[in-house]
Amino acid sequence: MTEEMLRKVKGAAGRANMPDYAAACAQFSWDQERAALAGLPGGGLNIAQEALDAQIARGRGDRIALRWIGRDGQRRNFSYDSLARSANRFANVLGLLGVKRGETVYSLLGREPELYFAALGTLKAGSVFCPMFAAFGPEPIQARMEIGSAKVLVTSAALYRRKVKPIRDRLPDLEHVLLIDGEAEGCAALAPMMEAASEEFATTRTRPEDPSLLHFTSGTTGLPKGARHVHEAVVAHRVTARLALDLRPEDIYWCTADPGWVTGTSYGIIAPLVIGSTMIVDEAEFDPDRWYGILADEGVTVWYTAPTAIRMLMRAGADLIGGRKFPKLRFMASVGEPLNPEAVLWGHEVFGMPFHDNWWQTETGGIMIANYAAMDVKPGSMGKPLPGIEAGIVEVTDAGVRELTKPQAIGELALRPGWPSMMRTYLHEEARYKKCFRDGWYLSGDLAMRDKDGYYWFVGRADDVIKSAGHLIGPFEVESALIEHDAVAEVGVIGIPDETAGEIVKAYVTLHKGYEPDEELERVLLGHARKRLGPAVAPKEIVFRQNLPKTRSGKIMRRLLKARELGLPEGDISTLESDEK
Repeated sequence: MTEEMLRKVKGAAGRANMPDYAAACAQFSWDQERAALAGLPGGGLNIAQEALDAQIARGRGDRIALRWIGRDGQRRNFSYDSLARSANRFANVLGLLGVKRGETVYSLLGREPELYFAALGTLKAGSVFCPMFAAFGPEPIQARMEIGSAKVLVTSAALYRRKVKPIRDRLPDLEHVLLIDGEAEGCAALAPMMEAASEEFATTRTRPEDPSLLHFTSGTTGLPKGARHVHEAVVAHRVTARLALDLRPEDIYWCTADPGWVTGTSYGIIAPLVIGSTMIVDEAEFDPDRWYGILADEGVTVWYTAPTAIRMLMRAGADLIGGRKFPKLRFMASVGEPLNPEAVLWGHEVFGMPFHDNWWQTETGGIMIANYAAMDVKPGSMGKPLPGIEAGIVEVTDAGVRELTKPQAIGELALRPGWPSMMRTYLHEEARYKKCFRDGWYLSGDLAMRDKDGYYWFVGRADDVIKSAGHLIGPFEVESALIEHDAVAEVGVIGIPDETAGEIVKAYVTLHKGYEPDEELERVLLGHARKRLGPAVAPKEIVFRQNLPKTRSGKIMRRLLKARELGLPEGDISTLESDEK
């Protein structure tokens, strides 16, 4: 399938939210976008007020804001009005507990309705909301709660007993643990407190620069970094949902990201509500047949998912679709790690449209670069910068930062600061935060290149790039070539030391069902890679594995592969979490 075929399918310029990219960039103003929000008296701004109260004021109170699907198939609908009342009750509970403006409320939950009540109620109360991934073990939980001086935790009885109780005595700031179910010593039941609380609450008049969200992101070493965001981030949430995801009030929207990560908060809670859409929330874990059923039965129109999930659907086979049709699905997007070209084309083959990849980080707070609904898709590209975002490819040396303007030049992806959702600091680590900025640029730590048409292409994390015989080789490029082969399900590529070349490329491969790992298949895959990439870039060795090490959000851990290859101590590498980058 060719790019030209995709271009013909993409002829939706007249219907998309941004039919003319160049004109949108020329006319864009963050000040105009700020003025488009409802706001609060005296120049105040509050994310939850924009997500709930402002929608009710626009006459959307009866519209379904959240459709929750339980593991057993049970469905519960929450209108904008009922969701606002539940958020108000939670905000009043915080008031009764003495939680003050600016103090941090944590959640440790799966996709439960109470998580959404807590997130929005916390923001309404002017406190800071920090979600944690429910699959975390006690140590990652402790680190995050210590850094953020957690005062309140909302969780389940089972998660508390397994993961929080063993570390409770190490969390001196934790005064209140609210359980959504069951009982445990030293904890309070949330349900009766919610029932007794008033459903009326005047949203706290927070200012645009007041803290709102705390998201943790992991580095290669050391403690996790707490990226603090402010209420003004809602400006970018609204803009990016509209322009990058083509999201509209009439849409049925499904973001599959776990709410414990930044994507699951920014685009799984805030963005769809600020637009006025209906969001689907599925409590269950990934299941291909269930996912196809949700897409069809719920009439999903906009679907935002992750490359790992797409590859798992590809591996399961399209036969699971059966007789299902998806006539309402009009836009599919992906985030979390670069999307292989093969997955973009697979989306076109199965759904009649490609997946639109985009790029952003926990630190940026919102989508920065994207493939848009009205734009031609170049499979494998992350797209073009959002209106209002100035991106560049730069070379960083001791002397300073120099922008590389020649097409195809590889350098660090950098952004000019100033957009509303940019993190305001790493909590308690101002020096670490300042290192992200130099000579008027935010330095992302990702290597990329820009082609002659202005599309950006991911090369790899700066510390993942392989230097072989004078060539800079991005692991993603090699992985994408190998995954094109019918036998290959997943790939992880690393560089290993070599006396002559400095490093050589080694690939770890898992296979689809029906293929057996043997020397003949290794030769076939090596030949396939050489044909696609050339001998200088193709892997010199392929190793077959049943499974590849992954982060808790499903990204392949190249650094762990390398540590094992070199016989290095794995240490904290094995507990790295997703950066949602």
